[in-house]
Amino acid sequence: MKRNRTDFQSRLGKGHKKYYGLQLMETYFQLNDLTASKEQLNSIMNYALKRNSRIQEDPSVILHFYQSMRSFIRAGYFIILKEKKLVVNTQLEDVSPLVLGLLSEKEYQNPLLVFKKAFKEYSVKEFDYFISGMVYFSMGIYDKLPERNMINPYIHLIKMLDAAYLLLEREGKV
Repeated sequence: MKRNRTDFQSRLGKGHKKYYGLQLMETYFQLNDLTASKEQLNSIMNYALKRNSRIQEDPSVILHFYQSMRSFIRAGYFIILKEKKLVVNTQLEDVSPLVLGLLSEKEYQNPLLVFKKAFKEYSVKEFDYFISGMVYFSMGIYDKLPERNMINPYIHLIKMLDAAYLLLEREGKV
């Protein structure tokens, strides 16, 4: 009788990293809708920048969104680490500006440019700081506002959501 062995090595081993970022993004979009994620991020940002108000949603929903955005950011970082294995350039037909959203035409052709630009400007730790700060300030009423410019990371996250959705759509996984 043959024994079955359990593999206790982490999933982040060398053999599993090839498509790890895409798998995380696919899981993210299975649990979260693109438009709902953008709206949630927008409402968290709005309430974080208002001084005398707090978000009305259940804190567990906000915590779940916070954790899923953290994994989404890491997935984007894994994607740019392994970008040579992904070929996503497509020719741009006549695409309406509504389809492009915040993405430029070059970013629409190659969504990896969005991730490169975002992680060139901010590190994973800085994106974590941004997300945790926005969730913290949106959950309560505080006298002080965030001390850093929070608009640029917000715009990068919105663009990363669009780019990730495009990547998965072109791979046929969404």
